[in-house]
Amino acid sequence: MSTQLRRAVASSFLGSLIEYYDFLLYATASAVVFGKVFFADLDPALATVASFGTFTTGYLARPLGGLLFGHFGDRLGRKRMLVLTMTLMGVASFLIGLLPGYDQIGAVAPIGLVLLRVVQGIAVGGEWGGAVLMSAEHARTRRGLWAGFTNAGAPSGMVLSTLVMSGTAAVTSEADFLAWGWRIPFLLSIVLLAVGLFVRSRVEETPAFLAARTEARRRIPLVAVLRDHPRVLLLGIGVGFAAFVVQATLTTFVLAYGVQHGHPRQEVLNALTLSSACAVAGILLWSALSDRIGRRPVVLAGALAMAVFGFALFPMVRNGSGLLLVLALVIGQGVIHPMMYGPLAALYSELFSTGNRYTGASLGYQLAGLGAGFAPLIFAELQRANGPSTTPVSWTIAAFCLLSAVCVLALRETHRRDLTPDVTAPEPARQEGNRA
Repeated sequence: MSTQLRRAVASSFLGSLIEYYDFLLYATASAVVFGKVFFADLDPALATVASFGTFTTGYLARPLGGLLFGHFGDRLGRKRMLVLTMTLMGVASFLIGLLPGYDQIGAVAPIGLVLLRVVQGIAVGGEWGGAVLMSAEHARTRRGLWAGFTNAGAPSGMVLSTLVMSGTAAVTSEADFLAWGWRIPFLLSIVLLAVGLFVRSRVEETPAFLAARTEARRRIPLVAVLRDHPRVLLLGIGVGFAAFVVQATLTTFVLAYGVQHGHPRQEVLNALTLSSACAVAGILLWSALSDRIGRRPVVLAGALAMAVFGFALFPMVRNGSGLLLVLALVIGQGVIHPMMYGPLAALYSELFSTGNRYTGASLGYQLAGLGAGFAPLIFAELQRANGPSTTPVSWTIAAFCLLSAVCVLALRETHRRDLTPDVTAPEPARQEGNRA
């Protein structure tokens, strides 16, 4: 493992951890704080809805971030954009920690919160594609494993954000936590930002991008993706969509469902933290296996396994047993979901050519990520329409998993593809090869 690859992998993992620490910290605060601090003039139930609404805006902004930073990342380089996305996320989170509440500045408070959440969404939308390419384009072998470290940063960020928020709540009274304690985890973002920027500054630009700079660029990356790779882009979105639906199910919907069926909130959070830690190992293990047997078999097996497990998940949670709750989340989030999610980092990188890879990978991944933003709302509506039964939810999860399975089968295997561009041949002549 070369020094630059080691630095690239460390930078990608740490950058992803920081981005998702900030992004998911907001999710926890939305559930327990923001409704009371920023929407104090609303009925408590409406305040909660409004608070989660600001959470959803972050997911809606992610494709915009993927397009914006993907364009300039393909034109100017991966490293420059990654420094900017990390800075945007760290500063936005720090400013959330300083933002006065509704009692201090009135309606400006929720408006400011929404704007900062949009900045967070744009930042995390641009971060993922560049971080993955930093590892994938530096790697000569075992690309799935090294790119998988970026995806492993997401559950790592969840563990860290949950621990910091829970720890802060444990050492402050409820009144102090609502008054100022919740701000501490957001303010700590500035420290993580400093560490992340130091690590990222030591990474060189990727060899693939440097080689591709000699090629003539006559079209903007987005136009090239939509014109040359429309089928690949749509199939890529379909492959990843179920992984995000399942992610939202296990980290958001099941949390509320478990509390609704008698589990203490802290017990559910502890189970979620443990399963997230297991997910880090699961993502790396399945990503490494995809280097040996291919991306398609691993993702396909995960999608089919989750289609079946979705029918056992909710009975295990509503049983009331803490052990079954932990087992359900560890199997779902720590074992099966990483099969669907881990290899996506390398897979998306391998679907597009170097000149538009940042744009294509980011757009495919972030559009698929909308599944995580809307799945809890869809499931809540299904429960409202069908009463306490979760069977419609399980069938919906199975349908999305089968959609991903079909899309996986429609794609060619990509794990042996060389990401270094052939600069002696014009881009159009390589289009058919890039469909792999």
